[in-house]
Amino acid sequence: MTNPPHRPSPRRRRSLAAATAASVLLLTAACSGGEAAEEENQVATVIDEERCQTNRDVGTITYITGYQYQASVSILEAIAADALGYFEAVCLDVEIQPGSGDTIGNSQLVSAGTAHFTSLGNEAEVLQANDAGHEVIGVSTYGHVPIASLLTGTGIEELKDLEGTTLGHKGMLPAPLEAMLVADGVDMDSIDIVEVGYDPSVLPRDQVQALTAFRSNEPFLLTDMGEEYNEWLPENYGVVGSFGVMATNPVWAEENPTVVEDYLRAIAKAFEYCQGNGEECVGYAAELAEAGYDTEHNLRIWNSEQELVTASTPDDSTPGYIDLSMTEAEGQTLIDNGQLDELPDVEPLFDPRYLEAVHVATEVSWPSE
Repeated sequence: MTNPPHRPSPRRRRSLAAATAASVLLLTAACSGGEAAEEENQVATVIDEERCQTNRDVGTITYITGYQYQASVSILEAIAADALGYFEAVCLDVEIQPGSGDTIGNSQLVSAGTAHFTSLGNEAEVLQANDAGHEVIGVSTYGHVPIASLLTGTGIEELKDLEGTTLGHKGMLPAPLEAMLVADGVDMDSIDIVEVGYDPSVLPRDQVQALTAFRSNEPFLLTDMGEEYNEWLPENYGVVGSFGVMATNPVWAEENPTVVEDYLRAIAKAFEYCQGNGEECVGYAAELAEAGYDTEHNLRIWNSEQELVTASTPDDSTPGYIDLSMTEAEGQTLIDNGQLDELPDVEPLFDPRYLEAVHVATEVSWPSE
C-alpha cells in the first residue's frame, strides 16, 4: 500500500486570541544601525531545552488522518495543533497526511514505521490491526460510546424487519452494529451485506434498506436532503464502543517517549481550544482541504463528536483516558461476531502512560501557564 498524497501544512494563521491560548510568543528581532525591525515569527517553546532538542532530533513525524481532513475528534485536534503552533511549541515537526478511510491500512503504515501516528475509528480496530499482524498501540481514546449507528427507512420498525434486506457499509460492518443486530436476535445470514461507499443517498433511493453511518455525519446529510430515516444506536442494546483513538508504533514509542507525550500534550491542548473555537479550527482543516470543503457540515461533525466526548468522559477522568475493562467488553463484540477468534491480552495493546504524563488531574499540563 502506498502513502496517501502529501498536502502542505496549513499556513500559520495566528490571531491574537489563538496566540494567547497557545501561550506562544512571537519574537521580534530589532535590526541595529537604523535598519527596519524584522519579525521572526518563531514560536516560543514551552518545554525545557534538553527535552526540546530530544524531540527535534527525531525529525519529521508523520500523522495520517482517519479520513481526509474531516473535522472528527482525533483528526481536527492534530490539524489545529499544527495551525496554532502547539506542535512547534513542544519542538515537534509534524507532517499531516490525509487518510483514505482505510484505517487498518493506516495501521500497517504505522507498524512498518512509514508513519508514526494515525487515527483509528475505535479501540476494536486496535485489536483487529494487531490480529492482522500490524503492531500498533492505542495511546488515547476520546469517545467512550459507539460512534457508529445504523440508518434505515421509516418502514423498518424493529431490527428484525431487516431480515431479507440489503445492508450497506463503507468497507466492513462495524463491530458495534453487528453486535446490536445479534443482541436483538436478527438472523445475520438472511441479510445481504454489501459495500456501498460514502454516499448516503443510496438509502432513500432504496438501493439498500439499511446503511452504516457515523452518527456525526450521515444523519446530518440525509436531513439536509429532506429525507426521513430511523437511526438505531448500539448503546440502546447494551453494546459498548469507542471512537477517536490515537495509535502509534509501540517500539517507536518506547524509543521516543517524550515525542509521544508531547504529541498528545499538543493535541489535548488543541482539543481544549477547539471546544470553544470550533469554527476557527474547522477553518484550518478547510485550508488544508482546499476546494470543495463543506465547512458548515464539518463544523456539525466536530460539535457533535466533541459533545459525545464530553458526555462519555467522567468528571474525574482525563479526556482521552483508556479504560481497559471497556476495551475488553468492546473486544468481546468482535468475538461474538466472529471477527476475532479469541480475546487477546489488551493491556500490551493500550498504553495510557503517555497521556497521563502530560496531565495534572484532568487538565493538560502546558508548562508556560
